[in-house]
Amino acid sequence: MPILFSIIESPLHPDFSVLYRELGLQQTRLTSMRKAMAELKKQKPDYVVAEFFYGYGNNYAGVNISNLDVFLHSLQRYAPEAKVIVLVDKAEYQYVNKLEALFPIQAILQQPVSALDIEKVLANRLI
Repeated sequence: MPILFSIIESPLHPDFSVLYRELGLQQTRLTSMRKAMAELKKQKPDYVVAEFFYGYGNNYAGVNISNLDVFLHSLQRYAPEAKVIVLVDKAEYQYVNKLEALFPIQAILQQPVSALDIEKVLANRLI
């Protein structure tokens, strides 16, 4: 059964647990990047669904673009074949291309994301 990491860092992250089960995915719910990094060392995901938060100013040590940089760098080492789906708020959509220039991202979905939106990306395993 393919493994999907659902990295939930805000209340805006939709709960697609039922859909993931219907699509035959084993969901691992993680509530912080720290927990996601630890879990990545234990199991290799086939898919990752995570929210993008742009690092304004010196957030994230001033070196990283967003909350996802360090995780995506590690993902390339531990699970390079994993498909990444990024959920982004409309106000931060303009910045996600900076992350996409550094890391392979299979889909960028603007919030609010519906079950149909995510199903279109996952259902056919085309990503």
